[in-house]
Amino acid sequence: MPELSARLGLPYLQPSQAQKHVTHNTALLQFDGLVQMTVATFDAETPPPVPEPGEIHALGPAPLGDWAG
Repeated sequence: MPELSARLGLPYLQPSQAQKHVTHNTALLQFDGLVQMTVATFDAETPPPVPEPGEIHALGPAPLGDWAG
């Protein structure tokens, strides 16, 4: 697991610090996904070849590839 969250750079508790790291990190991941949300593409049809961590795409009406279905 990385030391910082992908979007906001929030620090995660590391396993050696406390056993509460699992719950805390889950909360940070959720917070990171909601705060200052940005969408990379709208009406996207195909997935990007190499998505960046935390990248968000708004799918179009008929997505293809891994996004199909």
